Order: sequence, then C-alpha cells, then structure tokens
Amino acid sequence: MRVKADLHIHSTYSDGRCSPKDIIIEAINKGIDIIGITDHNSFRGAIVAAHYAREIPDSPIVVIGNEVRTDLGDILVYCQEEFDTPRNTVELIDRAHENNCLVVPAHPFDIMRHGIGDHIFSIRGWDAIEVWNASAPPNANREAVKAARLLGLPGLASSDAHVPEYIGVAYTLIDLEELTVEAVLKAIKKGYVQPHYGYPDFKAFVKRVGWSIRRRLGFH
Repeated sequence: MRVKADLHIHSTYSDGRCSPKDIIIEAINKGIDIIGITDHNSFRGAIVAAHYAREIPDSPIVVIGNEVRTDLGDILVYCQEEFDTPRNTVELIDRAHENNCLVVPAHPFDIMRHGIGDHIFSIRGWDAIEVWNASAPPNANREAVKAARLLGLPGLASSDAHVPEYIGVAYTLIDLEELTVEAVLKAIKKGYVQPHYGYPDFKAFVKRVGWSIRRRLGFH
C-alpha cells in the first residue's frame, strides 16, 4: 500500500502551536496516514501523540521522533521507542542505530536554521536525507536534493509544521507492507519513498510568521 507521511511536525512540547492531539486531528482531516512529531530535543510530544492515536478513530500512525540539536546541527531521529540522545553527532548516530532508529539530517543546507551543511558528506551513517523542508528556502532544498543523489540515499519531504496550516504541505509517499511504525522505518531505509515537494500558501505563511513573533514576545 502507498501512504502519505509528514515526518517533521512540532507540537506544544517544543515550539509548535498545536497539541499532539490537535496534530492528530489535523492529520486526519488532511488525509495524512503517518506523522512524525519531532519536537526539539524531546520525544515527549510524539509519545503523547501515540497515546492519543490509540484512542482516536482513523488516527495516523505516529512515529516516535525527535529533532536533536547536535554539535554540527539539527538531526531528525525516528524510532519506535525513545532513548537518551547525545548531542555529539557521531555518538547520536551510533546510539540511534543501537536502538533501531533512523537518523536523518534536517534541512541540511538551511544554515540559518542549524542545518549541518557540508558535514553531510563527511559523516557516515545517514539513513535518509530531508531533501525538502517546507520552511526552508528553495536553494537549500535544491542542495539537499543534490546531496541525496550524490550519496545514494532516500529523500524525504516534510512540512516542518509549527502551525496546523503547514501540516501536509510537503509530504513523502511511502510504500508499505503493513501499517506499523516498524514497517515505516524499514521502508524508508530501503528507499521505498517518493518525496512530494510543496510550500505553504501565503495565508499559511503569515500564520507561521505570526506564531513565531508571538512566541518570541511570550504570547503563547
């Protein structure tokens, strides 16, 4: 079966506007089959979302995720269960693989948002690359697409949603044998993915900027 996945979403457990429960409802309304809640340096939002997903009919599968701020930049980790995430990049990759998790550099060439840049070529152990991030500039995404081709790695497209309007504006189609987190992780690693590029419309962009300003001013 082919499913639609948005694997980079932030909740109220870091700097997102939506609660994990609200993200699930938004994903259902938009026909998203798989979500990855990837709060900054925390698995908590994803764990809470997975709890709600067991109770809400037609919920998407929730991948336990985390966007870790490492010594080199932001790295997405996708798991079935949480683990302690070191901030050293090499240690994080090793620890993630020990826990059967995937490691994916987030918006790697968006340097203003802590992408790892050219370190993507010198570090070994990536399972895929986020080749399209709906919050990153086009030139950064184009560089990520090139990097994935050069390295022969699967490419993922995600919204990096901090407001509900962004959820699903970019997504990845994944071919699965069954609807489980384990099957999702295996399919990504094997490259059974097709990124769907997209950017939010102007109205959604304004909502995202407004949310960012309110957060910085302390009005959550």
